[in-house]
Amino acid sequence: MNTEDNSINTGSSKDLAEQADQLCERLAQLNENLGKVIFGQEEVIEQVLITLLAGGHALLVGAPGLAKTRLVENLGIVFGMQEKRIQCTPDLMPSDIIGAEVLEEDTNGRRSFRFIHGPVFSQLLMADEINRASPRTQSALLQAMQEHTVTVAGHTHKLPSPFHVLATQNPLEQEGTYPLPEAQLDRFLLEIYVGYPDLNAERQMLLATTGTQEPEAEIVLTARELLAAQNLVKEIPVGEDVLEGILSLVRSGRPEDTDDEYIKQFVAWGPGPRASQALLMASKARCLLQGRLSPSLDDVIALAAPVLRHRIHLDFTARAEGVTLTKVINRLISPLM
Repeated sequence: MNTEDNSINTGSSKDLAEQADQLCERLAQLNENLGKVIFGQEEVIEQVLITLLAGGHALLVGAPGLAKTRLVENLGIVFGMQEKRIQCTPDLMPSDIIGAEVLEEDTNGRRSFRFIHGPVFSQLLMADEINRASPRTQSALLQAMQEHTVTVAGHTHKLPSPFHVLATQNPLEQEGTYPLPEAQLDRFLLEIYVGYPDLNAERQMLLATTGTQEPEAEIVLTARELLAAQNLVKEIPVGEDVLEGILSLVRSGRPEDTDDEYIKQFVAWGPGPRASQALLMASKARCLLQGRLSPSLDDVIALAAPVLRHRIHLDFTARAEGVTLTKVINRLISPLM
């Protein structure tokens, strides 16, 4: 497919509506393309696409064998991005991710240091089972995720653009794992739950993956066009009701900012300002993905859980009384419904 013929250019003379319509058509084609190779995960695909359109990173949480790795690989294909994978283990070192300087000697006997790039120098980085890496190694991704740069031996190196981290986490096994610190969890735009496919989707997957020919994804957008789409998302207008809805939702989840005794009793600490930013950008991306030019409160409600579930922490009282994050988030969004 020649993606250059229909390239998206936010700097052209087209108005916002025309650019959005053009992008919506391409996104529909991209969604259809992914649906050929990933079965029964429509909501997961939508949320991952929202993450990329919003310019963020995603944490995919689910049991093994649910096509998380396959999804990331095919995202690299359909977006034409350079994709690399890290298999996180307890003995993985920070230099295994960001790279290291090595001492070399030329033919004249002169010695100098040369920086060897690690896998983080990619446009789409998959950190598989990130909670198996040690805290020291996990923190190696902090600067990369926030600033799109890494610093080694006092020298700062810029990462490719676009740059996205899609990390996976297995919620079933806890032995030999290191829970991600709150500062790093906050860097993920969405925490996406990956569940089991339904009966029809699993039947379709079974037939498609055990035959002589497996379906393959094709490039639909280029990395440059993804950057243009991300700029377009930023230009999407937001109504005052959506803005106020996001602010009231996020602030009501903080024990010190709410009058709700339920939240004060069970929430240890609530979502910070990054939650508001994430919810607004994700809502913009979702409305564009669905062919609309402005987000609504429905977008905010739909994305509240993946935005907030890793940014709200319950206390011991909540765990003792069976209060879950789902119950808390449903309570927070109920005034918007």
